[in-house]
Amino acid sequence: MAASEIVFLMYHELAVPGRKLCQSEPGYIRYILPVDTFRGQMEWMKKSSFRGLNVSEALRYPAEPSVCITFDDGCETDLIAAAPLLSEFGFNATFYLTGGLLGTPGYLTANQVRELDAQGFEIGCHSMTHPYLPDLAEPELKREIVDAKFQIEQIVGHPIEHFSCPGGRFDERTLAMARRAGFHTVANSQFHTNSVRTSRYDLGRVAMLRDMPLAEFVATCHGRSLWKKRLQQGVRRSVQRMLGNRGYDMLRKALLRNLE
Repeated sequence: MAASEIVFLMYHELAVPGRKLCQSEPGYIRYILPVDTFRGQMEWMKKSSFRGLNVSEALRYPAEPSVCITFDDGCETDLIAAAPLLSEFGFNATFYLTGGLLGTPGYLTANQVRELDAQGFEIGCHSMTHPYLPDLAEPELKREIVDAKFQIEQIVGHPIEHFSCPGGRFDERTLAMARRAGFHTVANSQFHTNSVRTSRYDLGRVAMLRDMPLAEFVATCHGRSLWKKRLQQGVRRSVQRMLGNRGYDMLRKALLRNLE
């Protein structure tokens, strides 16, 4: 990986002992890291002289070894688990919030969002209700992108610049709406590093999975073996196009149930 390339890491809720997760479906749980696993990853980064950046910082593409740390959904563990650990190791992050979930059980309240913002972490938007955006008609798409942006800006009291696509799904209409809304970037879940040559509306991210060994995390931070993930993702995308988002999700849930 060239010095000017950066991997964007995508996290979700952290599993805290004794605390109920926001959802219990296998397809959700596979993205949920135990808080101790997250700590171990941050410890490795610190010992290896990696910097943990938010999206705005990462877009400057510094020469020092760095990764961009992002969280999706706006779970309460963003504030009570992730933020303290990030601060302990001197890292920053961007937290993409799902506007319609704020204030519901397990998710951040408006006051907690303001606290996260006041601590110096970057706040972004992850839609209003977390749908697959390409499936929406224009009015619904506007609500998920434009109205969600406005809602979160009303909470933090300043503009927000970064958007991430639920499920990593997007199309040209999604990107056009994000531009009209005033977002400076759009992040997805494509497995590629980002550099000055990358469109700011095509920022790839690598999902952090519950069963990811530390060795794989290390390789990911260095940008190694992402081509393997791209091949696997290409197969999944082909199936998604054949079955549609709903049909693909039904198939994935059935497969995950059989593995339990």
